[in-house]
Amino acid sequence: EVQLVESGGGLVQAGESLRLSCAASGFTFDEYAIGWFRQAPGKEREGVSCISNIDDDTYYADSVKGRFTISSDKAKNTVYLQMNSLKPEDTAVYYCHADSLVITQHFQYWGQGTLVTVSE
Repeated sequence: EVQLVESGGGLVQAGESLRLSCAASGFTFDEYAIGWFRQAPGKEREGVSCISNIDDDTYYADSVKGRFTISSDKAKNTVYLQMNSLKPEDTAVYYCHADSLVITQHFQYWGQGTLVTVSE
């Protein structure tokens, strides 16, 4: 059974930090890109950051560059999102997403989400 389990969300004040975790199981972790998306109330889901477990290439949305850092622990099948200098506009449900990098496969998986709330 494929699982992506997010944790680490919570309520913090502006300027503080949180670290989100995405624990993966049930698929070949090393063959996937793992990303974080977020959805704020009344807004569309947007991509935040992504890392390739094949070449460790990373992507960041402009809104989080310099503040967020994504990393992958292949020994633990876990991806982390370190979020520093949080702003109220970072408030959202954060979802973990896995996308196969094998050209002949088209598998994608989503986690259940974890809520991040940043107060003024």
